[in-house]
Amino acid sequence: MRKIFLITVLLTTVMALSSLGHAAGEPVKLGLGQVTSIASSTDLGTDARGNVVPPMAQVDSVTAAAAFDSDGKIVHVVLDAAQTKVNFNKDFTVSSDLNALGKTKKELGDAYGMGMVSGIGKEWFEQAAELENWMVGKTVAEVKAMKVKARDAAHPAVPDVPELTSLVTMTVQDYIAAVEKAWENAESVVAGGVKLGLGHEVSIASSRPAAAQVDTTMVAALFDADGKVVGASIDTIQSKVPFDQRTAKVTADRSAAIKSKMELKDDYGMGRVSSIGKEWYEQAAELGRWMVGKTVKEIQELKVKRIDDAHVAVPDVPELTSSVTMTVESYLAAISEAYGNAN
Repeated sequence: MRKIFLITVLLTTVMALSSLGHAAGEPVKLGLGQVTSIASSTDLGTDARGNVVPPMAQVDSVTAAAAFDSDGKIVHVVLDAAQTKVNFNKDFTVSSDLNALGKTKKELGDAYGMGMVSGIGKEWFEQAAELENWMVGKTVAEVKAMKVKARDAAHPAVPDVPELTSLVTMTVQDYIAAVEKAWENAESVVAGGVKLGLGHEVSIASSRPAAAQVDTTMVAALFDADGKVVGASIDTIQSKVPFDQRTAKVTADRSAAIKSKMELKDDYGMGRVSSIGKEWYEQAAELGRWMVGKTVKEIQELKVKRIDDAHVAVPDVPELTSSVTMTVESYLAAISEAYGNAN
């Protein structure tokens, strides 16, 4: 009887997986996670020689896209980080180019400059790739159990496992935390995912005198062999760094973690002003679902309309007009980048 019961359970499980269309070891969930800090922002001050040191806002965002199988093991993972600075003059006017888009560390490649100072001669993107490879096949619990060591105050969690000691010398706590968030946020995807990509658009255009703002748009997308989206996760981090010109200091709590719009959910407040009564995370989810089954080319062909200066590309197709009223150009750009770097 016990054998019959076990066989029945096994067949039921196999049939359940077959009904979803997922093969063994194939991604069944996709998640996107982020860890953001403004801790490195600096006040207006003077150096040791008495020279004025202008104020500077710095937003450090670590992002992780991860696809998981039915056992919760990582099938694909992509890590990235954006170190975005908004520079000010001593009178708190912005000196950075507001129209210039920021680049992530992966986008910078060798230009990031870690290779020149790394003890192993490896650039950031090379070390991130080694860390990604190490994570594949493991659960988030196993990733979190990685043995680490403190190298110095700036590197409190450097890998201390034989597979990585000669390959990764950067501190990894934020990357692990971002992958954990990706797992917590993961949602089901349709069958057939073979490539995972992570795209960004980083803008400081909303910064003003004495008030820096960095908008980091992220899209994680899983693609099938034909380049069609089987799952997409969209998020945005709106990081603000205000200054008090009287005290010349940052007024925001530099130790506080910055939440993304997806993490804020109803607290973001779009639902109160939206003509359709939908919050940002609800609209982003609708847009992600619309992308499923389409190629990036088809997604880029989305018909849009201009509502006002702040909404220059609002969807103008029957499937989305009642569910998405936000402007979507940055999300379309990010998924295009995700497809370009998917592997």
